[in-house]
Amino acid sequence: MLSREDAMPESARLLLVEDDRQLATMLEQILVGEGYDVDVARDGQRGLHLGLTRTYDVIVLDRGLPAIDGLDLLGRLRSRGVVTPALVLSALGNPADRVAGLDAGAEDYMSKPFDVDELAARLRALRRRQRDHVGTLHVPAGTLDVGTRQVTTSSGALVDLSERECSLLELLARHPRQVFSRPEILDRVFTDAEDEGVVDTYVYYLRRKLSRSTVATVRGAGYRLGAG
Repeated sequence: MLSREDAMPESARLLLVEDDRQLATMLEQILVGEGYDVDVARDGQRGLHLGLTRTYDVIVLDRGLPAIDGLDLLGRLRSRGVVTPALVLSALGNPADRVAGLDAGAEDYMSKPFDVDELAARLRALRRRQRDHVGTLHVPAGTLDVGTRQVTTSSGALVDLSERECSLLELLARHPRQVFSRPEILDRVFTDAEDEGVVDTYVYYLRRKLSRSTVATVRGAGYRLGAG
């Protein structure tokens, strides 16, 4: 097993979709030991529900799942705007199978049986690539540069954001079709706060600095990125 120093430095949320109960239990224990907060789905339908309603940092999924095949599940997530890095873990391991998995939207593919340390290392690599892939994100007001915490509007003006304003807008922009509840946003962005009212406050700040269309309110559900 990996040393504590080699593990991911911060807790990350992971969705594991695996119908083999014994393997799923083993993987869950290993991944929790690596510092992941793991949700387990034992069929494709449950995996789809969790993938669409919760936010994860990485997804690990089998191909031969009950209800919805793993690659079909991944395709549905991608078509709904879920861009969470995914690793396919499957007994189907010939080159054609790997190509099919990558073409379906997976960032990585491992065949069973697998080495636990290699799996953990590949997941860390996916997380690093996700963190390092900052670049610019499209938002209704223009483009967001996460590195500088600035929005360049369509007229060319630069709007400076605070760290929390930027983190909130980045979360919504990276998942443009996903609706986030206030508790989810509080847990992802405002980790040191307890009052969900802080979410509404920062939505107000973003709308005031950029435009009302920047963040859309979904009545009874939460917020999502507005239509640009």
